[in-house]
Amino acid sequence: MKLYFYLTTTILCSIFGYSQKFNGKVIDAFGNSIADVYVYNESTEAHAHTNEFGNFTFSNVTINDTFKLTKLGYKSINFNVSQLDKKVVLTMEEEIFKLSEITLSPNVNINSNIMKMDLTTNPVNSSQEILRKVPGLFIGQHAGGGKAEQLFLRGFDIDHGTDIAITADGIPVNMVSHAHGQGYADLHFVIPEVINKIDFGKGPYTALKGNFATAGYVDFVSKDKLNESKISLEVGQFNTIRTVGLFDLLGNSPKSNAYIATEYIVTDGPFESPQNFNRFNLFGKYTTILENQTKLSFIGSHFTSKWDASGQIPMRLVNDGTISRFGAVDDTEGGFTSRTNLAFSMDKMIDENSFVKTNAYFSKYDFTLFSNFTFFLNDPVNGDQIKQNENRTLYGFNTEYSTNKVFTNYNLKIQSGVGVKVNSTKDSELSHTLNRNTVLNYIQYGDIEESNFFGYINTNFQFEKFTINPGLRLEYFKFNYQDKLASTYKTLSNDKAKILPKLNFSYAQNEKIVYFLKTGLGFHSNDTRVVLQEDKEILPSVFGADLGTIWKPNSNLIINTAIWSLFSNQEFVYVGDEGIVEPSGKSRRIGADLGIRYQLNDFVFFDFDANYAFARSIDEPNGFDYIPLAPNFTSTGGISIKNYKKFSGNMQYRFLGDRPANENNSVVANGYFISDLSLNYQINKSIQIGVIVNNVFDTKWNETQFLTESQLQTESQSVEEIHFTPGTPFFAKIKMTYSF
Repeated sequence: MKLYFYLTTTILCSIFGYSQKFNGKVIDAFGNSIADVYVYNESTEAHAHTNEFGNFTFSNVTINDTFKLTKLGYKSINFNVSQLDKKVVLTMEEEIFKLSEITLSPNVNINSNIMKMDLTTNPVNSSQEILRKVPGLFIGQHAGGGKAEQLFLRGFDIDHGTDIAITADGIPVNMVSHAHGQGYADLHFVIPEVINKIDFGKGPYTALKGNFATAGYVDFVSKDKLNESKISLEVGQFNTIRTVGLFDLLGNSPKSNAYIATEYIVTDGPFESPQNFNRFNLFGKYTTILENQTKLSFIGSHFTSKWDASGQIPMRLVNDGTISRFGAVDDTEGGFTSRTNLAFSMDKMIDENSFVKTNAYFSKYDFTLFSNFTFFLNDPVNGDQIKQNENRTLYGFNTEYSTNKVFTNYNLKIQSGVGVKVNSTKDSELSHTLNRNTVLNYIQYGDIEESNFFGYINTNFQFEKFTINPGLRLEYFKFNYQDKLASTYKTLSNDKAKILPKLNFSYAQNEKIVYFLKTGLGFHSNDTRVVLQEDKEILPSVFGADLGTIWKPNSNLIINTAIWSLFSNQEFVYVGDEGIVEPSGKSRRIGADLGIRYQLNDFVFFDFDANYAFARSIDEPNGFDYIPLAPNFTSTGGISIKNYKKFSGNMQYRFLGDRPANENNSVVANGYFISDLSLNYQINKSIQIGVIVNNVFDTKWNETQFLTESQLQTESQSVEEIHFTPGTPFFAKIKMTYSF
């Protein structure tokens, strides 16, 4: 018994015993905490990262140990330990971005670092371009600029957001059971100039993300502070005007920051029938740090948009010269939408290595869309125009506890959280209309309420060069639907729970190469109206695996590679344009990603991304198992110049390969290669002028394409063929910015 007690005590002490701790904090020149700084003990080869409050902790530290701190966008610093019983506070100075400041480790978030560099060297000029920053993510607009973009990633035609989870400052962008489509993600309420950070991940591998995070997730975080106020004006072809105002309200206040941002856009677009598009955005943010180091943030925003659209046109009419590429069959399409957001967040430090993050939000959303995809196929007299309409209230909260523990043989990080999201939609409508004003008949009409409760735990065990990341997420959904077209009142309901395990591994061979293996189970919920169908899968699963490397062969070059696979269960999908539920069979996707970032010198940067996907339906016979519109090969890249003799600019390309438009690949959606140019010149400290050119080489391309059966009023038979929205031709804008 004594021997057993001795051995047990020895093992527990070796595993859980604390050694002497060395604590530090990293701040910037204004005293603000800097998160995600890489802290490396050169004497013991141990490393850590600062948390949200800039704190870090080490064990096994002795006097005269040498530490090195690095972070992209800051000058690296070195210091020697002179005493162990006092917390050290270190200040890092900002500098131009250098890839040499990125040090690889098992826990390094290479995606955030790369995105930070891309945003700085190649700023976005519109909300549509924000999502294009994610490597491998392609977008397409096909409704006059006001509708959420169609998305493509990892062999998925994501429609408007079904398989990618998107948030902005913790506010969900995806909308469940949307009138137009499940997971509809309209990001147009985000002003690109206020974005500070974009975090993204591909695949269902993090316990921090739940619904829709199958192909991946994207998080947008706004700036806490403006370095200066700005007013900018863009004027371009097609009667295009864009104005942006960024106004700092508190100046160099040491503890509090506040600003307001506005955006207004008008354009007619390149179409023969003017788009009459206009969008207004207003965004405000206040951040303060209390005496107890608690950080509070308040956000308010309002967005409204209105537009006309020429719709998707049939190829046959363009080929025979009946209409031009920018003509229309029915130019009464279009719509209007608005969204108002209120959000609150609190980061409260419990001790040097533990804190609680809480965010709550409320959104009011309205949406009306008129479309006509089939012209006179279903109604030869009045036409096939449809109206999709809804009024939505979205609210919820999320609370997360995070702690870092330093043990003798390993470090442990734990994140655990709970939350709820509620979507309440009134008068969700699909109707057959005439000239927007007359409702000929209702197809779907009712009220929807969906409640989503969730909890998760995410852990990181770091053993020197090796990290194990197990996680678990629990989701519970409650669905309610009141069909207002039913003869009697009845609320249809259903509920479902889902357990999502995750297990990831990473190994840092040295500071130049990291290997990783990721596995996880994800899902996306289906439209609440699926509860009308008995025995249908509500929360279909997706299982994924990634195997890859992050390689830094020299200080100015980073190469990111991965091979991956995704398996999707059968599901039943609500088709918002038709008001029906149809099956979608099991599918598999395998592919490979390659990303390269290279910095030639202090001013010149190169970026390149290539993504391949092989997507097939499992239960269909060979040759009839293609997944329509699933991208096979995509690539983006370019060159950027930052602050070279007062010049900044970039030349970027994007390539989307040919894709199958139907299940046997007998009809192909043609790909495209498009190049864009941006060039700016800093006249003085306050004034900058620039030019932005989309589609520099005036390439004819189709932004969105669908295989659709349609019939004109003059045709005796319907025709199934490609219908498309033309991509923007050569489009130039000049820009002037005044800073103060």
